[in-house]
Parts: sequence; structure tokens; C-alpha cells
Amino acid sequence: MNADRIVVALAVSVQFALFLRWFYRRIRNDEILRAFVQDMATNHLPHIYHALREMCRAQGIELSEPPPIHWVELNGSDSPRRRTERW
Repeated sequence: MNADRIVVALAVSVQFALFLRWFYRRIRNDEILRAFVQDMATNHLPHIYHALREMCRAQGIELSEPPPIHWVELNGSDSPRRRTERW
């Protein structure tokens, strides 16, 4: 084989490996971010709203009900599926 072809093949394979590594990290970061947001909304926001309610009750302020959590899944379909959770 020609030495130039070996160098080009090596450069292309290294670039492809770096691209795959970047792509995997990007997908993994999106999954971690999604899990963090879902955990924050379902586990921590109810406690925050409860503490806010207690502080307002001590001050004599009336609050309305906390808003529901709306999950919108955008998976490429024509109509996104909606899921609502109440605390």
C-alpha cells in the first residue's frame, strides 16, 4: 500500500472515533439533563411549594393551588403526548 493512503486512512479513522466519542457524550448528557429535570420537578418542587405555603400561611397570605406539571414528549410524531401530574 501507498504510505499516503495509510496516513489518510489513519486520520479518517481517528476523526471518526473522535466523532463517535463526542456523539455518545452528547446523547449521554441529554439523558442526564432530562433525568435531572424530571427529578427536580417530581421530587423537589412539591417540597418547595409546601415550604412556600407554610411561609405564606404564617404571614397570612392566601395562595392558589400549585400549577400541574406538564410533560411534553417530542418524539417526532405529529401530535405530542401530554402527561400531567398533580402534587
